[in-house]
Amino acid sequence: MSAGAEHLGVAYGVADVLEFLRRAGADPDEVQLDDPRFVEWRGGGPGVW
Repeated sequence: MSAGAEHLGVAYGVADVLEFLRRAGADPDEVQLDDPRFVEWRGGGPGVW
Protein backbone atom coordinates (compact mmCIF):
# COMPACT_ATOMS: atom_id res chain seq x y z
CA MET A 1 0.00 0.00 0.00
CA SER A 2 1.24 3.49 -0.71
CA ALA A 3 0.20 7.06 0.02
CA GLY A 4 1.36 9.27 -2.80
CA ALA A 5 4.93 8.19 -3.51
CA GLU A 6 5.49 6.72 -0.02
CA HIS A 7 5.26 2.93 0.32
CA LEU A 8 3.46 2.12 3.57
CA GLY A 9 3.59 -1.66 3.53
CA VAL A 10 1.52 -4.68 2.58
CA ALA A 11 -2.06 -4.99 3.78
CA TYR A 12 -3.22 -8.51 4.62
CA GLY A 13 -6.69 -7.49 5.74
CA VAL A 14 -9.06 -4.60 6.30
CA ALA A 15 -7.47 -3.75 9.67
CA ASP A 16 -4.13 -3.20 7.92
CA VAL A 17 -5.73 -0.90 5.34
CA LEU A 18 -7.38 1.16 8.07
CA GLU A 19 -4.09 1.41 9.98
CA PHE A 20 -2.25 2.61 6.87
CA LEU A 21 -4.96 5.21 6.25
CA ARG A 22 -4.61 6.38 9.86
CA ARG A 23 -0.83 6.73 9.41
CA ALA A 24 -1.44 8.73 6.24
CA GLY A 25 -3.59 11.20 8.21
CA ALA A 26 -7.10 9.93 7.46
CA ASP A 27 -9.65 9.21 10.18
CA PRO A 28 -10.40 5.46 9.84
CA ASP A 29 -13.89 6.02 11.27
CA GLU A 30 -14.68 8.41 8.41
CA VAL A 31 -13.30 6.29 5.55
CA GLN A 32 -15.48 4.09 3.35
CA LEU A 33 -13.20 1.40 1.89
CA ASP A 34 -15.18 1.39 -1.35
CA ASP A 35 -14.59 5.15 -1.82
CA PRO A 36 -11.97 5.57 -4.58
CA ARG A 37 -10.85 8.90 -3.05
CA PHE A 38 -9.20 6.89 -0.26
CA VAL A 39 -8.48 3.43 -1.64
CA GLU A 40 -7.55 2.25 -5.12
CA TRP A 41 -8.11 -1.50 -5.14
CA ARG A 42 -6.14 -3.65 -7.55
CA GLY A 43 -7.40 -7.14 -8.32
CA GLY A 44 -10.30 -7.14 -5.89
CA GLY A 45 -11.92 -4.93 -3.33
CA PRO A 46 -12.52 -4.61 0.39
CA GLY A 47 -14.23 -8.00 0.53
CA VAL A 48 -11.61 -9.89 -1.52
CA TRP A 49 -8.27 -11.01 -0.04
